[in-house]
Amino acid sequence: MIDFATRRNMMVDTQVRPSDVTKFPIIEAMLSVPREDFVPSAQREAAYMGENLDLGQGRVLLEPRTLAKMLDVLAITNRELVMDVGGGMGYSTAVIAHMAEAVVAVEEDEAMAHEAQEALMAAGADNAVVHVGPLVEGAQQHGPYDVIILQGGVQQVPAPLLDQLKEDGRIAALFMDGELGEVRVGRKRGADISWRMAFNAAAPVLPGFGREVAFEF
Repeated sequence: MIDFATRRNMMVDTQVRPSDVTKFPIIEAMLSVPREDFVPSAQREAAYMGENLDLGQGRVLLEPRTLAKMLDVLAITNRELVMDVGGGMGYSTAVIAHMAEAVVAVEEDEAMAHEAQEALMAAGADNAVVHVGPLVEGAQQHGPYDVIILQGGVQQVPAPLLDQLKEDGRIAALFMDGELGEVRVGRKRGADISWRMAFNAAAPVLPGFGREVAFEF
């Protein structure tokens, strides 16, 4: 019998705290949410590894360090509405639900979205909903949002997502350039987003978030 609770504590003590993430809401959330319940059954034993976890369909569950540091720089409060783009099977959404007033997960894979909804209900995350639809379109009917977070790599962030961010709202995205990437945090000022680099990380680029190829004749 695997002692997942002990592994969860070890994850926080060896992957999250050493990455200079010490805010109580993040630590408490990551200690509380059973990560093993939000991964494919064949991956449960690997749920607490310090690396991106394969969810299939070219998608991953971001490593604990990356998610924790993204949440750290976003500094979500319990009065804020968050859109979690590419929520997968719901782990990041469940963690954010501990911190925010409410969170909307956007997932285009219907099977993953169904698994996420079931797991979130089982975890008692009654301030979280799963919106099924294209990741690049977000979930406009639930917005606008104080915070947007993207659960995977990007080369560009589609305008429809940025349009759903409130004035002075924050967004965190992992911009990939080849095998290397950096998480940037943006703040909305009028029609513009002011980005700053936060830390280095890596993940596969989410579907629809690749750089548009310009054709030359």
